[in-house]
Amino acid sequence: MTTQSAALPAFDRAASGPALTASLLVTLIAAATIAGAWFFQLVLEILPCPLCLEQRYAYYLAIPIGALTVLGARNGAPRPLLLAGLAILALATLANAGLGGYHAGVEWGFWKGPTDCSGPVVNLGSATDLLSRLDTVKVVRCDEVQWRFLGISLAGYNVLISLLMAAIAAWGGVATAKRA
Repeated sequence: MTTQSAALPAFDRAASGPALTASLLVTLIAAATIAGAWFFQLVLEILPCPLCLEQRYAYYLAIPIGALTVLGARNGAPRPLLLAGLAILALATLANAGLGGYHAGVEWGFWKGPTDCSGPVVNLGSATDLLSRLDTVKVVRCDEVQWRFLGISLAGYNVLISLLMAAIAAWGGVATAKRA
C-alpha cells in the first residue's frame, strides 16, 4: 500500500480492478458495435432510419466516457469518479436498450413509430426538376426491417448489446463499490 493510498482510501489501486475491466469491456464493445453499424451503412449499404441514428448516440457517449474511466482506473482516480463513470455507462446503455426495444416494437408492428421517418432533406433544385429528383430520394422507414439474422433485426441486436454493456458497467460499479 502506498503512502498516498494510505492517506486517501479513495485512491486504492485495488479498487480500480473491476472498474478497469468493466470500463474497458464496455468501451471495446461500444467501439466494435459502432464500427459494425458504419460497416452495414457504408459497405453493405443498409441505410439507417432516424431511430437507428438515435440509437448510435449512446455508443458515441460510451466510447469517450469508457475511455476516460479506463484512464482513471489505470491511474488511480478516486473511487467516486470511477463509480460516476460506470454509472453513466450503465444508465446510457440501459436507456439505449429501451430505445432499441421501442424500435424493435415498431418494426414488429406492436406500436406506431415516429412520424419523422423520412428521407434526407436535399437541395431539390428548380421546380422543373422537383419530380425527377423526388424519384431518386430513398426513404428509410423505421417500421421496415432491412436486415435480420436469426429472426432478429439490427434494433433487436442493439437491445441485446446495450443490455450486455449495462450489465458489465453495473457489475463494475457494484464490485468497485464493495472493494475496501
